[in-house]
Amino acid sequence: MGFLGTFAGASSRAYGLQAGGLLGDFESIATITVTGATQADIEFTSIPQTYRHLQIRYIGRDNSATTDKNVELQFNSDTGSNYSQHGMYSNNTSTPGGFGNLNQTNILAGRVTGASSTANIFGCCVVDILDYTNTNKYKTTRTLTSNDQNGSGYVFFESGNWRSTSAITSIKLKPADGNSWVTNSTFALYGIKG
Repeated sequence: MGFLGTFAGASSRAYGLQAGGLLGDFESIATITVTGATQADIEFTSIPQTYRHLQIRYIGRDNSATTDKNVELQFNSDTGSNYSQHGMYSNNTSTPGGFGNLNQTNILAGRVTGASSTANIFGCCVVDILDYTNTNKYKTTRTLTSNDQNGSGYVFFESGNWRSTSAITSIKLKPADGNSWVTNSTFALYGIKG
C-alpha cells in the first residue's frame, strides 16, 4: 500500500512508497480548476502512456442539496456495467461500515461536501490508479477520502475495479446523481514512474 510523502533533502520531489522501498517519482500531467459557477464533470483526456501508475488528488464540493455526496469515476468513456466498488467508512456518530457493489456503471472515487454543509468546506481525496497501461489485466483503483462537516464528517477507504484490459487514456470524475462541481474545486493528475 502506498502513500505520499516527502523526504529530507528532497522537499521539491514527491515519492510513492510501498513495502520494500520507493515506487517512483510523481510528475504533474494536468490540473483542472472549476472557474465558473458549476461544471458537470471533470475529464482528463489524452493521458500519456509513459508512466507505471497514475494518481489524482482533488479538493471538491458539489451543488447537491445534501451535506455530502459520492464521486463517480469512469475510464475511456465506458458507461457500461463494467465496474466494481468496495469500501469501508467511519465517522464520529455511527458504527463503522462497509459496502461492495458489482456490475456498476462507475467506480466510487471519494465523497465531497454538498450545498447543505458549512460554507467553504471542501472534501479532499487521493485516488491511485494502478498499472493503467497494462493490457493483460483489469484495472484497479484505491481511494482515501474525507470531508469535514464542522465537527463531524466521514473518512472513506475505497477500492474499485474496471473489467477491461484496455489501457486507460481518459478519466472522468463527476458528483453522483447528476450534480455538478462548484467554483474552486481543483483536480490534479500525476504520473508515477516505475
